[in-house]
Amino acid sequence: MRASLFFGSCFLALVAWSAVALGADIETPADVQLNVVLDPAGQSGRADATIRIHATRETVWSLVTSCPESLNLVPGLVGCDVLETAPDQSWQKIRHVLDYSWFIPKLTYELHATYDKPEHVTVVRTSGDVKALSVEWTLRADGDYTIARYVIALEPGFWVPKWLVRVALRRDLPKMLLALRNRAETLQNR
Repeated sequence: MRASLFFGSCFLALVAWSAVALGADIETPADVQLNVVLDPAGQSGRADATIRIHATRETVWSLVTSCPESLNLVPGLVGCDVLETAPDQSWQKIRHVLDYSWFIPKLTYELHATYDKPEHVTVVRTSGDVKALSVEWTLRADGDYTIARYVIALEPGFWVPKWLVRVALRRDLPKMLLALRNRAETLQNR
């Protein structure tokens, strides 16, 4: 099954817009490069993050395109179902369900993912509880390492405090990337 951490990471975007986090900005781990830009009202934004993983692109690819793996790596992701797959495996339609916390209603939405193995995945929201969502994974080989770059643009379609969006992105996106790296390096060393 291909759906993915990639798709799970789409849920991460929803988490970022709806997670409750108290306090000021959170420090980004030194090994994760992260840039977050919000619109002036804080109701839409973009994040760009990069991490270096000591594993092959094929190993990382297998994780970012796997529904079962995304359920283990993405905070709040409780459902990832592949609805349709192209005969040549070049795209999929996927449904995600996010249940981040008792104080946030479950969010369900569908995505269209396009695959250019083993380098690039593009995902775009097609329907559901989010107004606009796009995600890209780019995997670049670097010797025995893979440089994984994750870019997300989101407009949730419901009001969320600007500071909350920034804090959640700075906490949850690095957490997801670190979990991806730990899982990929564990698989690579088997």
